[in-house]
Amino acid sequence: MASVPGARRIEVHWFLPTTGDGRSVVDFFPDPRGRKPATARVASIDYLRQVAQAADHLGFEGVLTPTGSQCEDAWLVSAALAPATERLKFLVAFRPGFILPTLAAQQAATLQRINGGRTLINIVTGGDAIEQRTYGDFLDHDQRYARTGEFIEVMRRCWGSKPFNFEGTHYHVERAGLIRPFGWQPEPDDPAAQEPAVYFGGASEAAEQVAARFVDVYLLWGEPPDWVAERVRRMTALAATHGRTLRFGIRMHVIARETASEAWAEAERLLAKMTPEQVEAAQRRFARQESVGQKRMTQLNNGRLDMEALTVAPNLWAGIGLVRGGAGTALVGSFDEVAERIREYAALGLDTFILSGYPHLEEAYIVGEELLPRVRDVAAAAPAAATAPA
Repeated sequence: MASVPGARRIEVHWFLPTTGDGRSVVDFFPDPRGRKPATARVASIDYLRQVAQAADHLGFEGVLTPTGSQCEDAWLVSAALAPATERLKFLVAFRPGFILPTLAAQQAATLQRINGGRTLINIVTGGDAIEQRTYGDFLDHDQRYARTGEFIEVMRRCWGSKPFNFEGTHYHVERAGLIRPFGWQPEPDDPAAQEPAVYFGGASEAAEQVAARFVDVYLLWGEPPDWVAERVRRMTALAATHGRTLRFGIRMHVIARETASEAWAEAERLLAKMTPEQVEAAQRRFARQESVGQKRMTQLNNGRLDMEALTVAPNLWAGIGLVRGGAGTALVGSFDEVAERIREYAALGLDTFILSGYPHLEEAYIVGEELLPRVRDVAAAAPAAATAPA
């Protein structure tokens, strides 16, 4: 997105559906009745390439490549799709407890060279203890976040120019650091030689401490504006105690159409596709999780199945979170209304918006062709934010 003198720059990213895709939220979920919709789409590399190329062509800043036991590996997918795109950035999500920080630093640096400086890092600590244990991770919630803090510190120090020693509770390295590949001598301003920005989210006190000390962009799920404002204020102050500033981003879905009635009709169609059995099973799964952010998402829907109760703020609908873990809200409305809501979030201090919609290929075109131009107009009119890059 071109910058405008004195304007606020807003980044809009899209999402790679590496668990699968379809015309509803539940097309790729296990159905208790054993049925699979004809519209369900496998997350093949060919399909993901279509989504990435659409996002690249339409002008999205980048794509989030998610992590989880049901996702394809984000590192490998991002590396596979980089040659098929030109300017698109890849926000690679991964769990820090499943890989050494020294190796993660090397992988990120390699991917940065492969794609010419289009790598971003999304650290996902993990809030489901049962899923963590399937990977062999038995630390409790706060221990996982303590490990995450050490992980990011070691990873970032590896990107520095000097070897270093580190001895913490979870990691111990000696003479750590990256060695440049033989013969590679980049120019100082070469994007491929730049340190990838680190994105991170978490609503617990332990997570906030990690964000304030170590990350560049603090991500929130799509909460109501008053919730977001309070968190931005608190995190800005907390980062300042460490002599740092943070950027802020938000992860949410979007259902935007020419008219508000068309958009809300689409939201109702998505809700109608969710069976009571699927909602009940998902709500049980969310209830057992330790994630504070997931509890906040669940609080917004409380398992309710009526449209009015699920509308938790102007144009903010919590229906997706009935069955989907993580980001569970969508901005719903006309293109102009959704752009106005984004303006309001931007005025709270957010400059990064990671959006998605079902199905991700078709919705990328709708959002890219109709909403992105309006968001650019929002950015051109918005004043510069008080927060700055870390």
